[in-house]
Amino acid sequence: KEELDSILETVPAERRTMLFSATMPREIIAIAKNYMHDPEEISVGKKNSGAENVNHFFCMVHAPDRFEALKRIIDINPNLYSIVFCRTRTETKDVADRLMQEGYNADALHGDLSQAQRDYVMNRFRLRHLQVLVATDVAARGLDVTDLTHIINYNLPDDREVYIHRTGRTGRAGKTGVAISIIHSREMERIRTLEKLTGKQIVYLPIPDGRSICEKQIFNLVDKVENTLVNEEEIESFLPVIIKKLSWMDRDELIKKFISVEFNRFLDYYRDATDINAQMPRKYDHKGKDSSRDSFDIKKKRQGPSNMAFSRIFLNVGLKNGVNPKTLIGMINEALRDRSIEIGRIDLDRKFSFFEIDSRFSSRLISALNESNFDGVKLEAGLATDQKPSEEKKEPFWEQPYKKKRQSVDAAAIDDAWDKPLKKGHKQSGNK
Repeated sequence: KEELDSILETVPAERRTMLFSATMPREIIAIAKNYMHDPEEISVGKKNSGAENVNHFFCMVHAPDRFEALKRIIDINPNLYSIVFCRTRTETKDVADRLMQEGYNADALHGDLSQAQRDYVMNRFRLRHLQVLVATDVAARGLDVTDLTHIINYNLPDDREVYIHRTGRTGRAGKTGVAISIIHSREMERIRTLEKLTGKQIVYLPIPDGRSICEKQIFNLVDKVENTLVNEEEIESFLPVIIKKLSWMDRDELIKKFISVEFNRFLDYYRDATDINAQMPRKYDHKGKDSSRDSFDIKKKRQGPSNMAFSRIFLNVGLKNGVNPKTLIGMINEALRDRSIEIGRIDLDRKFSFFEIDSRFSSRLISALNESNFDGVKLEAGLATDQKPSEEKKEPFWEQPYKKKRQSVDAAAIDDAWDKPLKKGHKQSGNK
């Protein structure tokens, strides 16, 4: 903007000015007001409308799990060809560097690159030598790439029109595209605002679990092997030695080993992968039911015998942070790596929580929780033996009526997003 201002301040007073922009954010509108006189605005296409062939989704995770969510989105789509949009140059570089360090075919496009570096990265991406391009909105201007399968918003843009411009880069030439935004629970209102702006439904899409990813990867590998063209002439001279080397194995053993060469790295990584989906805020629950009520039922089932010795624990997060009985039990399970430990009474306040747990495990749990975070908040836990829960009779929030209507989900669209049907629910399977 500074460069544009410098140029426009020196142009003649008598002039004809034409301003072209794919979007009209505040900065562009300000330039038009400052340097143009009674301009005529010509809009091509329907204003504030997204591309017709794009299916819009959002995934909800806690802030520290955002990068893990991105990796799972990439891994569940082996043939993905995508731009990942970040807010800042620093974040763009960081995300791209981490992807490359973990073996992904990715690179970054941001304002710190020289023109030669920018051209090199853009050319590699256009030729599909890169699978993932991590970019800022400014750096991606002028980048016209066909056949993008996915647009991934690592962060939602600050300007609503930028969302339309980002997601409009896929779903072109009659093809169907997918736009996925990775958000945290406090951004749900922004999703609803974008729905009103674009007239598009943005559907909740759970981050896939490890088993689903491994299943997708192994069948993609099988398809690759099946469709690989063999250069009979070039390979002929090597075959006798190869056949002799592998002849001791039967057909099934040979298939297993060839598949395992590629598949083992996914299996090793995702074997103990946890469910990283964040709890949907109660007022936006897309499952058509009160998730908090389910949590209350779980709490009652988990209560131990009346003669068990319980310790009462204080925790510095509460309803305001998105805590409910289900998420609290999940935190306890994850901290102790054990689902069999008895949990007693749970009391939730706006800013903090109390719960009871088998006394034999209280010290270990407190230590583990004090090393953990919840939705970006450093947890602080401790014994609360000298404090008593309020005796005031109030209807618990999980017993209050829930009137949110069920939101329909297009199953075919979800198939396009993950390229396979998703199973309902994502069970916690351990810890990575």
